[in-house]
Amino acid sequence: MTLEEIATALVDGCLTQREDENLDKLYAPDAVSVEAADFSGMGRETRGLEGIRGKHAWWNENFDVHGGDVQGPFLHGDDRFGVIFEIDATHKESGERTQMKEMAIYHVADGKIVREEFFGTG
Repeated sequence: MTLEEIATALVDGCLTQREDENLDKLYAPDAVSVEAADFSGMGRETRGLEGIRGKHAWWNENFDVHGGDVQGPFLHGDDRFGVIFEIDATHKESGERTQMKEMAIYHVADGKIVREEFFGTG
């Protein structure tokens, strides 16, 4: 897959709630995910596809998503792209509802996402 095909597939999957399918299709087995902060208590950096699946499971267990928006992809050269995410979600335990906005940069090598980095606001 080309960078543009990978980027478009990732955004389309996010818009249609097929994030788990994207993991299998688009990510390298040893991909790395880096969060802006340690929100989950599991550290900022997660290594490997199974670890990234665990992050997705943690999110789904802890938040109800009411809506949001995905902007992009924004291509950069032949090995990176960015996506902006806006999420309206409620933390299940506390009941606190928040609007989040973050930018993600995805690094691609050999037709797979090998690294994702998330940048948050405030």
